[in-house]
Amino acid sequence: MAQQPSFVGSGAAVAVISPQYCCPYPVDLAIVRKVMTITDGNFVVTDTNGNILFKVKGVFLTFIHQRRVLLDGAGNPIVTLREKAMTAHHRWQVFRGESTEPQDLIFSAKTSSVWNVRTKLDVFLANNTKEDVCDFRVKGSWFERSCTIYAGESSTIIAQMHKKHTVQSILIGKDNFAVTAYPNIDYAFIVALIVILDEINHASSSSSGGGAADVGADFGAMFSG
Repeated sequence: MAQQPSFVGSGAAVAVISPQYCCPYPVDLAIVRKVMTITDGNFVVTDTNGNILFKVKGVFLTFIHQRRVLLDGAGNPIVTLREKAMTAHHRWQVFRGESTEPQDLIFSAKTSSVWNVRTKLDVFLANNTKEDVCDFRVKGSWFERSCTIYAGESSTIIAQMHKKHTVQSILIGKDNFAVTAYPNIDYAFIVALIVILDEINHASSSSSGGGAADVGADFGAMFSG
């Protein structure tokens, strides 16, 4: 009989970026982005009342180096997300503030298979240098905005994402989806993972030529409830 998934409840906070983003209750986040890009101003995360909690700023470096900065609602940098160039897997590193120094590394994330991006995304905290077992993992479909984030290799769910269809989103060409971070889970960490997933999917779609749509669709299967 298949093991049933469990959900994080009360207990110690899982503070990957900061304990200030951990709440004793589920946190629902609404994410709005323009369909074609998530450059500065086009990727906004709000609470259920429409208050802006996070924004994403793109930083242009070179063709092989991509960087994003996650800002709080007031525009202060929280973390910097940098793609690690020339690796077999899509791999991103996340650092505190606007730093990219090794001592400020918080976590890294990579696709678990070079050929099957639908399988999962593995996440490793900075102190997990051997990377034998992931600390978190993401499974689902980005194309469908349907994904679940788990603690390590367990069946314990820490966050889930699903797409939101509205008449307004269709008319104005925006992509709306929602994420629920479970109690005591660092929701800034969850948002950072979503930015990484979006970037990986965009890169796969842009570089795969005729197969881009298929790759995007497979990766899309990473997010829904």
